[in-house]
Amino acid sequence: MRVLGIDTALRTTGVGVVESRGSRLTAVEFGTLRTPAGRPVSECLRRLHLGLIELIERAAPEAASIEGAFFCRNVATAMVLGQARGVAIAACACRGVPIYEYAPRRVKQAVVGYGQADKTQVAHMVARMLNLEGEIQADAADALALAICHLHGHTGYAALQAEPL
Repeated sequence: MRVLGIDTALRTTGVGVVESRGSRLTAVEFGTLRTPAGRPVSECLRRLHLGLIELIERAAPEAASIEGAFFCRNVATAMVLGQARGVAIAACACRGVPIYEYAPRRVKQAVVGYGQADKTQVAHMVARMLNLEGEIQADAADALALAICHLHGHTGYAALQAEPL
């Protein structure tokens, strides 16, 4: 099974596709979708949409995972993040990829074993689980962690499985 993890943001969105074969996890593709600073929000959202559509067509994931509700003190930032999240959900829906959301604490628990883990711990464990060498950019590591979380929760226990958005 292939899962696309999406760590949404407007200027830099982390993406990662992880494939599961038995108990073996492999990173198929990962990185960031970037939009240049100074561009209008509408242009950034368009580029995000097109980048996700291209990745979905290339990597052919069977599911996607995205971070669930978040807390943001700055209302303007929350609005922009919500718009980017909506674009990611729409891109997956346009290509028939079911999308699941996971709380940040659950993602950290699935990858590190501790719901309060920091970004460095998550990136380190993602690299170890996927047998990757070198530094992984934080946004890409978060996206890979989201994909791993979905794969770990995709078990025979229906009560543990997330419902698609």
